[in-house]
Amino acid sequence: METTTTSGTAGIYDGLVEAIATRADRAAFAELFTHFAPRLKAYLMRLGSDAATAEEVVQEVMLTIWRKAASFDRRQASASTWIFTIARNRRIDRLRRERRPEFDPNDPALVPDGPEAADRVVWTGQIEGRVRIAIESLPPEQSDLIRRAYFEEQSHREIADRSGLPLGTVKSRIRLAMQRLRERMEDLD
Repeated sequence: METTTTSGTAGIYDGLVEAIATRADRAAFAELFTHFAPRLKAYLMRLGSDAATAEEVVQEVMLTIWRKAASFDRRQASASTWIFTIARNRRIDRLRRERRPEFDPNDPALVPDGPEAADRVVWTGQIEGRVRIAIESLPPEQSDLIRRAYFEEQSHREIADRSGLPLGTVKSRIRLAMQRLRERMEDLD
């Protein structure tokens, strides 16, 4: 036995939506539009939309009703509940779009850097060479710790665990190595 959730006036609107779904009934659509458009606009404005936005959303909702009328099921909800749910969802979709800015391909943060200037490339290469020479001039245990800490990005704890050295020894050797590197880099100037 099939039961309906609506009766009386509300049932009329259920029938109108079903007429749109089965026969693409323009008169039924016009009647739905006449009844629901002003109510939807007032509802959307109560939720905070301005008049122009509310009218746009109402147009989208009515278009959705025309296109999706076949998905209406009076056993699930009345036509008015279905229509107002569509309106609420359209409003939410619109708010999400407004809060998520459009992609701007000209945003400076998204434009890749141009090729590095030739003098900058040469200067960077010279600095790297000086650092390499300075590290190679350190005692082997210090240069090894510098490579692990700064080039392999190991923490002091990881270096201590992997080398079998006490953590304090690792820290003091790295500090001493950094001090020697500074001195050697100044000597290379």
